Amino acid sequence: MRRLRRTKIVATLGPASSSREMIAKLFEAGADVFRINMSHTPHDKMRELVTAIRAVEKDYNRPIGILVDLQGPKLRVGAFTGGSAMLEQGASFTLDLDSAIGDANRAHLPHPEIFAGMEPGHSLLLDDGKIRLVATETDRQKIVTRVEVGGKLSDRKGVSLPDTVIPFSALTPKDHSDLEAALDTGIDWIGLSFIQRPDDIAEAKKITRGRASVMAKIEKPQAVYRLDEIMEVTDSIMVARGDLGVEMPLEKVPGIQKQLTRASRRAGKPVVVATQMLESMINSPVPTRAEVSDVATAIFDGADAIMLSAESAAGKYPVEAVMTMNRIAEEVESEDGYRAIMQAQHAEPEATGADAIAAAARQIADTLDLSAIICWTSSGSTGLRVARERPQVPIVAISPNLATGRKLSVAWGIHCVVAEDAHDQDDMVERACRIAFKDGIAKAGRRVIIVAGLPLGTPGATNMIRIAFVGGEEMD
Repeated sequence: MRRLRRTKIVATLGPASSSREMIAKLFEAGADVFRINMSHTPHDKMRELVTAIRAVEKDYNRPIGILVDLQGPKLRVGAFTGGSAMLEQGASFTLDLDSAIGDANRAHLPHPEIFAGMEPGHSLLLDDGKIRLVATETDRQKIVTRVEVGGKLSDRKGVSLPDTVIPFSALTPKDHSDLEAALDTGIDWIGLSFIQRPDDIAEAKKITRGRASVMAKIEKPQAVYRLDEIMEVTDSIMVARGDLGVEMPLEKVPGIQKQLTRASRRAGKPVVVATQMLESMINSPVPTRAEVSDVATAIFDGADAIMLSAESAAGKYPVEAVMTMNRIAEEVESEDGYRAIMQAQHAEPEATGADAIAAAARQIADTLDLSAIICWTSSGSTGLRVARERPQVPIVAISPNLATGRKLSVAWGIHCVVAEDAHDQDDMVERACRIAFKDGIAKAGRRVIIVAGLPLGTPGATNMIRIAFVGGEEMD
């Protein structure tokens, strides 16, 4: 099951894709990581999906990543008389803590923490940005606003606050419960929704304690403004373009996508581009030309992974959607321009032994026209540092830890193999060549470069490069 592309595919599971048979079809079509959205998935169903994914993983003997996406805080207005109210442009509209039914003049906003952070001049976006209010007066009990963009507001519609830092955790009580349940099943990645600050990630890491890696979903302006701090503490980021496009002007989202992708590349941490990538394939067997271009742009930007949401979770053509993404990635990566862009965006290595070794391995592989860079990695850090270099040749990450193989399934270009750790350097070289030959990555008589840390099994101790010839039939 070696992929013929470097960019990975994340497929969301849902009503259209919850059976073991369908998960196997999605994996065969090209899905590398499966996402479980806890906004719509009870614990029992989440456990069923994890069990089914692990069964498919065993059937194909290939590590598969599982991303559990936490819901995060959901801010909503209360109910209205008759189920809705019409907000007129220019009118005054009040949000307060009174639980009485709302009307065209006021509504209940059952989130006291919003009142603590709101200031005059701050915007409030309701119903996915369709209605825009601007605060004119604020205190701990009410927010008086002016309706900038009016419209019909229905019961319990969502509220977005692009200008306000809300003094609460990104982890709600539901998220805590979902996180503990997910960790108990042995998942690989946790997606944190609506983060505002690096402290939100630190809080989640105190709970995970290394049992899963953390992916920060960037969907609020506050997170964009503090990106450097967030990048230092997170293991990965997701460009969550849906909510980002609600809380920020839509025309800013493409530039932010590029900013986030390049920042992740510099840091050597995976970045996933998500939301509405092939939206029309929810109901159509083929995408629009604009969607194909959108997916291609994310790949040209150097994203580690591209994600399907409703297309694979609830759409009519989940397998076709994955196959389409797979074909687009293969085609884009075969373009001469793709390689030129990857080289142009190349970040200078950091002043660490691991980065220097990874950069040297890429240069040697290019200069000598080697067949692959093979990394022996316990924690996965060596594989990530090599992936950061975006080499022309395939990357093989060999790890004795299945959890490491699963984690690396979201990282650009890495073909993960789980195998017993090497006994010594000779064993390491021989088995690396054997695996490269067996998986069709290197032909007999070709050379590969092997990167590892000595002593073997020491996490983060990348300090060795070795060039080796791949044998022939004896490798079989």
